[in-house]
Amino acid sequence: METQAFMCFLSISCHDMDSVEDELELSAVRHRPEGLEQLESQTRFSRKELQILYRGFKNECPSGIVNEDTFKDIYSQFFPQGGLFHVSAGFKNRQTLKSSDSMRPFVLIDASTYAHFLFNAFDTDHNGSVSFEDFVMGLSILLRGTVQEKLNWAFNLYDINKDGYITKEEMLDIMKAIYDMMGKCTYPVLKEETPRQHVEVFFQKMDKNRDGVVTIDEFIDCCQNDENIMRSMHLFENVL
Repeated sequence: METQAFMCFLSISCHDMDSVEDELELSAVRHRPEGLEQLESQTRFSRKELQILYRGFKNECPSGIVNEDTFKDIYSQFFPQGGLFHVSAGFKNRQTLKSSDSMRPFVLIDASTYAHFLFNAFDTDHNGSVSFEDFVMGLSILLRGTVQEKLNWAFNLYDINKDGYITKEEMLDIMKAIYDMMGKCTYPVLKEETPRQHVEVFFQKMDKNRDGVVTIDEFIDCCQNDENIMRSMHLFENVL
């Protein structure tokens, strides 16, 4: 759920594979990504897959660089800010109002906060932008990485201030962002206190030594012993 929408944006411009250039080429004033051979050695993508990814990336971001505003714009195409969704229809089924539905509640969803956190996770050198290299390195982990690599990436997402620890406040910020994006579209609608309740349960499980923070070792150990989390590690392996 946390990464699926961002994966989806690739599909809107990843068609016409036969016309993809053999090499990555941008004008001198634009960001020049690393060569295909180097990216192929650094990721788990084939040359053809990298070509497809680059075509989609360049179509959305001709400069070769994604800033946070652009990232949010792309992400919001799949979680439309202000979009009306039936809470009884489920996330995937956006519907228009019909007379028979007039008594059913509608909700507003907002993906901007979660997109901010996701952007920071892809922006590994923290320079305020995501290059094609940043993008495919992160995507390679999410789609093809080992369980350990995926859990390390997830820890980095939750470690908002990048100090090597996850606090309860950081976990709550992420959970609230996910709730704003997805939780209001469930039926029955989750209560406002639901994110905090979930955080209390997860944090108690993860913070083994009760020092008020979760380390990378505590995070990985807890996740590896949770069947649902381990099952989710394999959700996107066949996206490409």
